[in-house]
Amino acid sequence: MTAAFDLAAATRGTPRRRTMVLAAALGNGLEFFDFTVYSFFASIIGKLFFPAGDELASLMMSLATFGVGFVMRPLGGVAIGAYADRAGRKPALLLTVTLMALGTGLIGLAPSYAQIGMAAPALIVLGRLLQGFSAGGEVGTATTLLMEAGAVGRRGMLVSWQMASQGGAALAGALIAVLLSKSLTHEQLLAWGWRVPFLIGLAIGPFGFYLRKRLDESLPAAPATAAAGAPHARRTRLPLRQIAAGTLLVIGGTATMYTIVFFLPAFLSLTLGMSTATASLSGCAAGIVLLIGSPFAGKLADRIPRRKPLIGVASCVSLALVFPAFRAIAAWPAVGTVVLVVIVLIGFMTLTSPAAFLMILEALRPEVRATSLGIIYALGVALFGGFAQLVVGALWRATGSFYAPAWYVFGCGLVGLVGLALFKEGEVASAP
Repeated sequence: MTAAFDLAAATRGTPRRRTMVLAAALGNGLEFFDFTVYSFFASIIGKLFFPAGDELASLMMSLATFGVGFVMRPLGGVAIGAYADRAGRKPALLLTVTLMALGTGLIGLAPSYAQIGMAAPALIVLGRLLQGFSAGGEVGTATTLLMEAGAVGRRGMLVSWQMASQGGAALAGALIAVLLSKSLTHEQLLAWGWRVPFLIGLAIGPFGFYLRKRLDESLPAAPATAAAGAPHARRTRLPLRQIAAGTLLVIGGTATMYTIVFFLPAFLSLTLGMSTATASLSGCAAGIVLLIGSPFAGKLADRIPRRKPLIGVASCVSLALVFPAFRAIAAWPAVGTVVLVVIVLIGFMTLTSPAAFLMILEALRPEVRATSLGIIYALGVALFGGFAQLVVGALWRATGSFYAPAWYVFGCGLVGLVGLALFKEGEVASAP
């Protein structure tokens, strides 16, 4: 059964819901497309906008700028999530796709340091801040809309398209990086080639806005109890205990996603001398696994009464495999080995993600659902995802250990298991 068939089955007889899924997935995919291409061209961006004494220093400044955008995620999660819980899911999603397009345009069109001096890195930072603020509200709002649009027994399938869209975006970004790297010279990439994917992302923005503008307001755009001005909406407090546990829970998957998908290609180029095009094939593999595997994982989440056992077992197996996986890459440094390792590690992450999102969403009150999930995801990603590349890079530089990424993923995975143990499954969270 294909992923497209699964989507049709999950929304059979409701074409407006299929439009809703496409609108939510496309906007969310745009967020991660932009992040993916930045990661793949981080070294070139470092040379053009953050010149330094050596190549690694420029890369580290470029990665730090990548991480700066994640500082804005919690703020975006609170501000846009609250807006979604009060004004509706649709207006919030229109806002996020607009802000993301603006940020992408700033990065793709910014003159280099050689042309305008310090204003050039300032534009890149501003673009990342806009992207980060937008993404902070995007994931919580889009995933909440997907969950609320489905009947019990089909919510996991719909929520899974949040992760599937990330996979599609990672795949598209990796393929474009490979195509540009193989078809252009290094000088052409420096001159203009790196800008192409950002301009593609900018062009997708208006299409995403158009789809979201057409969302049917009769769909669950906002909970009835959270309508603007409703007294109950003003009294509802955020479930801080569940938010704290949920934040810890998402850290494990976040570390795996941003380390294995986004940082591994650059890391392999630096440590093993793999070409950028060859290393980028790992990103393609990760994107395929997420895109195809997420709907099946969503169906599985719909069929099991409790999600904690699935998440716990799959997470433990993944942690047990992370060091042997990097040992295999060190022993057999070939593209086939890297692709196999990525398929295994991202496969286990994909298996748990829809179940984890669904478990969190079902435990949150509708009137604070988008805000709470936005905070949970934004904090987890900001603290352990956005700066994963910078932290792992610094750890590798300090120790010289090829296993630096494995230690980071393993440590964050343990934190995720603590969050899983603390999270109260099946309970509607109340204020503390």
